[in-house]
Amino acid sequence: MPGITLGDTVPNLEVETTHKNFKLHDYFADSWTVLFSHPGDFTPVCTTELGAMGKYAHEFEQRGVKLLGLSCDDIQTHKDWIPDIEAFTPGSKVTYPIIADPNKEIIPQLNMIDPIENGPSRALHIVGPDCKIKLSFLYPSTTGRNMDEVLRALDSLLMAAKHKNKIATPVNWKPDEPVVISPAVSDEEAKKLFPQGFKTAELPSKKGYLRVADVS
Repeated sequence: MPGITLGDTVPNLEVETTHKNFKLHDYFADSWTVLFSHPGDFTPVCTTELGAMGKYAHEFEQRGVKLLGLSCDDIQTHKDWIPDIEAFTPGSKVTYPIIADPNKEIIPQLNMIDPIENGPSRALHIVGPDCKIKLSFLYPSTTGRNMDEVLRALDSLLMAAKHKNKIATPVNWKPDEPVVISPAVSDEEAKKLFPQGFKTAELPSKKGYLRVADVS
């Protein structure tokens, strides 16, 4: 994808939302944010996704993470759409703001473009408190997001940040499971970082690069 990507600072755009107008950096300040886009209001997949975001809102709140939606219609259309979203997904409340982008001017600046359809995409950026993109998902129009995977990836980012990126999470990792130690960390440093100990996998190569530790 062209445009901003992992590690880049999100442009400090002033946006109009269903809550109020604000600059993105003011919204991102001092917390993590899940920013997710949609091609348009009153569309089937998007309706299910915004409903799921609302239903999972408490999970994000528990992690101190904000939600921010974006769809390529105006504010009134967003507000008219919200009752459908909440009705289709029982227990869902759309309490997060949704950015209006009826002229499709914001979407390209946030690199939320579908290169296949050459239009707005079903994209998601996880943005850190430093306003930089930490992770991005880009889905085709035919595929809805998996909210459990969004949460899992978010938990991985939060865990890595907590340990100053000296750990990483292995395949299919979930919270409370062991992590792996970064190759940039020496065994001596690892002993200080993980006084409870760590295990080095015995591999045919005899290289001690795969070290596993329990963390919290």
